[in-house]
Amino acid sequence: MEKVIVYLDDAAYARAHLPAVAEPTHWLLVACAPRMTHRISKWVSHSARENWRTKWADKLFDQVLPPLRERGDHVTPILAKGPLPELTRALIAEHGEARVVDARRPKSIDGGDALRWSPGPILGFGAFLLCSFAGFDY
Repeated sequence: MEKVIVYLDDAAYARAHLPAVAEPTHWLLVACAPRMTHRISKWVSHSARENWRTKWADKLFDQVLPPLRERGDHVTPILAKGPLPELTRALIAEHGEARVVDARRPKSIDGGDALRWSPGPILGFGAFLLCSFAGFDY
């Protein structure tokens, strides 16, 4: 049975990026919960954070597990609680040789939904065009 370790943080993105397999597969699905800022520890206890992470992972698994189980594949849900390289080594040591797939949604550079234009480059490019058409030499 082929073994595949899949890191995921978004159900729709993960379903679209799971590898196609023909034979029965043992999926080790590792939920990578969003990071909380260090400032949140002032307001939320450690146990409350862990409860939130567990509920978040359960919702994610509820969306991803059923199609895999319908195919007859074996699925092991795991919630990541530390660095992924160490977790990967531990999973391979426990389960044997496995393919590793990173199906986490890519993050944008500025942390928002999309890259945004800032006024500086736009004004600079506008000045460049204006000087070009006005005949200034550089």
